[in-house]
Amino acid sequence: MAHLNNQFTKALAEIEPDSTDKTNAPLAHERVREVLERDDQLREYGADTILIGSYKRSVSIKRMKDVDVFTRLPDIPSNVESQDLLDHVFTVLNSEFGEDADGHRRAKRQDRSVQVSFPEYDLYVDAVPARPTTRTDGAWEIPQRGESNAWVPTNPDKLTSLTTAMNSTHGGFYVRTVKLMRQVRRNLLNKGAKPGGFFIEIATYNAFSSGGVSGTDHAEYFVSALEAVSTILDEHVRFGTPLPDPTMDNASIAVRATPDEFETIRTQFASAAINARDALNDDDPGTAAVAFRKLLGKDPDGQWLFEMPPGYNEDGTKKASIEPGSKDVPGGSRRYG
Repeated sequence: MAHLNNQFTKALAEIEPDSTDKTNAPLAHERVREVLERDDQLREYGADTILIGSYKRSVSIKRMKDVDVFTRLPDIPSNVESQDLLDHVFTVLNSEFGEDADGHRRAKRQDRSVQVSFPEYDLYVDAVPARPTTRTDGAWEIPQRGESNAWVPTNPDKLTSLTTAMNSTHGGFYVRTVKLMRQVRRNLLNKGAKPGGFFIEIATYNAFSSGGVSGTDHAEYFVSALEAVSTILDEHVRFGTPLPDPTMDNASIAVRATPDEFETIRTQFASAAINARDALNDDDPGTAAVAFRKLLGKDPDGQWLFEMPPGYNEDGTKKASIEPGSKDVPGGSRRYG
């Protein structure tokens, strides 16, 4: 069997957000938090802004372009409409950040958040305001996308704690596997295609939670995760089986994706699971590495993320070797100098 642990370790290092992003992300987050929490109106509502999203959960992959913050407003009056709240958050952030060097507003009002660009860091911060709910599972409510003054429950802080717990249970393999799964999705789907990485992350969490993912190394966890997630996607797309939201009681994940996009991700992950299992079972490390690299793809510079093992060519064949003391040199003529 081809486990190729060194190659998986190096691939994970390659998809890790670089040090610049890791430095700049908290700086941008703190800047937005500072602006929101000094506003008189939001302070009256008890504004408490926390970092959420894939960066907070340590499952983001290179290149990290956005950071999510969650502004909890425990004291907001129940009669404040979601659109009015978004308008106010936009006004606060727009007044502070103004325009970039090209004359474009750095703050952009969106359906359920306000996005602030940080050109100096080449990233964005999405600020999501939230109000309390009467639910008993700790969820909050945020503006509903596309619906005037409607609210929808969410619990991103719970997902952070669940991620930490699952990662501990599996000796650190959960977070690393989620990163690999996100990279597979990015590689197999066209840029900007849906469902996004969050959908695959939740599918992976459900796969782990059900006991469908296990292993003793990167390869085993990766392959079993692909197989379990492929089954989840098949049931979700073909039979309409809901994808449970692990952060809230009796809730499921809903994403904006077309039937064609769902069918594409279903078929792509089904093929990926088969190819990954074949690679793991392969006795030839070269051909196995070729299969794994096709699943994970290339970095922005066009270099394969998954290296070939020592002694193998890029096409998976073994390199020619010269035995010590041999009189024959492959491809040579014994003429020297």
